Parts: sequence; structure tokens; C-alpha cells
Amino acid sequence: MSLPVSRDRIQSEIDRQLSESAQVKREFAECCSDAVIDVAELLISAVHRQQRILLCGNGGSAADAQHIAAELVARLRKERRAIPALALSTNTSTLTALANDYDFSKVFVRQVEAFGSPGDVLIGISTSGNSENVLKAMVFAKQQGLKTVALTGGSGGKMAAVADLSIIVPSTSVQRIQEVHITVGHILCDLIEQSLNDQ
Repeated sequence: MSLPVSRDRIQSEIDRQLSESAQVKREFAECCSDAVIDVAELLISAVHRQQRILLCGNGGSAADAQHIAAELVARLRKERRAIPALALSTNTSTLTALANDYDFSKVFVRQVEAFGSPGDVLIGISTSGNSENVLKAMVFAKQQGLKTVALTGGSGGKMAAVADLSIIVPSTSVQRIQEVHITVGHILCDLIEQSLNDQ
């Protein structure tokens, strides 16, 4: 069966997208390493104080939140103690109850209230930086004494103005931003893990 798109055209698109992805990562490395260092230091300090790391996002960003939490609770490369990390998008009963009883903009706020304590860290992930439920969670978290980190793209959106620290990917392409977000997530998890093994 012949495809409506030629193999050459598919190959060209693969090459274009991989090149674009690599270019965004190169630009990120040139402009944003200091922001990653700042966040790494914050997270390492929190982990060494036995604080929790909470994460939230929508769609692909929810998947990134879950992925990063899993790396921290389980392990990335080395054997070490479990790190208390929780993605706030994973419990469907809680999410649907909160969306039904309140509204969707508060699905993360209520969970920060339930699970967050002063000194914990909330990482909010949004490619635009304007996801209302993530933004509200970050504002509430700061009021409760949590530290807040925004993982965003483009201009950083409203979240960058609210967060204690921000990592902003220099792109407006959702998929390219998400690709950098998970790379940054792996780097942060690796640095945290190394800090525990260095003890």
C-alpha cells in the first residue's frame, strides 16, 4: 500500500524537526544555565532538609510532572533514599471531585493545601506560563510558605512573574518547549541524586 506522503518528504520532516529541537536546546544552554543552577540549588537544599517536592501541570506538562516525580521517588541512575515528590495531576478521583465541587482552576490549590508545608517546593509546569490552575496553585503555595518554581516557555507568562525562580525556554513551539522541560527535569533529578550520593 502506497502512502500519501513520500519517504523523502518524511525524511525531510524528521531532519527538520530534529534540527529545530537541537537548536532550541543549544539556545537554552547559552542563555539559561544560571536559572537551572538556581533551581538545582533550591531543590537540593529542600531535599536535604527532608522537604517535599510537589509538581503540577496540564496535558503534556502533567505528564512531565508525573515523569519527574517518578524519577525522584524511584531513582534515575544511582541507588539512594527515596525523595518525597508528588505529581498533583495523577489522582483522577481527587481531580474530578475538585473540578466538580469547586472548579477546574482550583484542582491544584486544594492539593497544595492538603500536601504542602512551609519549606516544600512547588514546581509549576506550563509551556505558556499562563495555565490558570497552575498559576493559582503557585500564588497559594507562596502564601503558605512554599518555594515556587516555574517551568515555562516564550515570555514566561504570568507564572514567571509570580514564581520565586523561573526556567524559561526560549521558544514559542509547544513541542520544543516540552522537549527542553523534560531534559531539564532529568538534569535536576540527576543533580539531586548526585548530591545524596556525595554525602
